[in-house]
Amino acid sequence: MGEGRDQRDGTGVRSIWLRPRRATKGEPPLTRARIVEAAVALLDEEGIDRLTMRRLAERLAVAAPSLYWHVDTKDDVIDLAVDAIFGEISPDLVPSSHWREDVTSVLSAWRATLLRHPWAATVPARRRPTIGPNFLAWMEILQATLLGAGFTGRRLAAATWALYNHVMGSTASETALHITDEERQVGQAQLRAERDRYPTLAANGYLYDDDWDGSYRAGLAYLLDGLQAQPDRRESGEA
Repeated sequence: MGEGRDQRDGTGVRSIWLRPRRATKGEPPLTRARIVEAAVALLDEEGIDRLTMRRLAERLAVAAPSLYWHVDTKDDVIDLAVDAIFGEISPDLVPSSHWREDVTSVLSAWRATLLRHPWAATVPARRRPTIGPNFLAWMEILQATLLGAGFTGRRLAAATWALYNHVMGSTASETALHITDEERQVGQAQLRAERDRYPTLAANGYLYDDDWDGSYRAGLAYLLDGLQAQPDRRESGEA
């Protein structure tokens, strides 16, 4: 469980989006909106590993217990912050003449959001669903677009998660992997010295491959080509 109070309501519902908000008498000085704004700023400046309830309270100039009226754990704060950044750009996209272009527009907006807030790219691996209203608005457009292209049932779910995993995974790699020029040189020299064992990596500059934009676009094109080539997409639920 994340930093903060244990949840003892016995419901097993961890997500802040699925729990009722506490009633208040009037508007308290500290609001959820202020907490989220401060959390996003702190995460942008220092990263997810540096976020604690104490540091967040210090940034807000309040006592840490004041936060617990609005959130139970640090994970609650992260869930709120993730959804806030997906609300920075409106999902009201103008449909194009082809579903591939619309899917590309949605995923490009997701990727741009994650690159503006690199800490967010690591969140999908935190075992909590992304179900805030802003993100769900984007997911609705993606699935509605795929549905309109003929993907239904299990095909719709598989197509959705293949695309989701591509943009999230590629962005997580881009923001998390760091290698110095010296490490590239020494590492690639080592691969060349062991070319009998790693002939393909040695011959193709494995450690120099950091064209993140190009790899993302090419990978997305491969996925879309594969999806477009799927036969009988309108047979709901068939494998």
